[in-house]
Amino acid sequence: MTTLWERSRQVAVQAILDTAVRLFAEQGYGQTTIAQIAREAGISQRSLFRYFGTKEDLVCGDQEALGELLKRTVEQQPAEMSAWDALRAGFEVILTANHPPERALELSRLIFDTPSLRARYIEKRLRWQAELVPVVRARLGNGPGRPAPDTQAKAIVATVFACVDTATELWAGHDGRIDLADLYDQCLAAVRDHG
Repeated sequence: MTTLWERSRQVAVQAILDTAVRLFAEQGYGQTTIAQIAREAGISQRSLFRYFGTKEDLVCGDQEALGELLKRTVEQQPAEMSAWDALRAGFEVILTANHPPERALELSRLIFDTPSLRARYIEKRLRWQAELVPVVRARLGNGPGRPAPDTQAKAIVATVFACVDTATELWAGHDGRIDLADLYDQCLAAVRDHG
């Protein structure tokens, strides 16, 4: 059960995000200041920073919590499931964890169109990848002629992340009119069925 304090916090976070995304869409990410977001959201800058550590976090969200959710979801998949399918299941969960599809689309556009946001996004995603490698390595059998588990795990994780990012960028570029999961499957098939 959610406490009153948690519900109040969720409402405040949502109001700040709504204000920030509206301002970013109206005048651009670079032209929007923290002071302006705080003023329009009806809070102090200090309060805003209690909810969000940086301006980038207003768009990229709580990546630490999402990364942990992704890792936990992959770990919880049945042992017989392939590493590829376990990672796909993890991404399905986190794609809708924080925002409805319309908001995720707006935020994806901002990330892919703003170099500083994209850099922050990539930096955090690299940490996710490093944390997932041992999880994926544990799923892999290492038989004769197979690459070393670290090599294979790193390659699988990097490939899945590249496919997720490519699918998300295409999805944002098509205004969400194409199913994101289908785009991901197409990207992964393009890589895995190369021959």
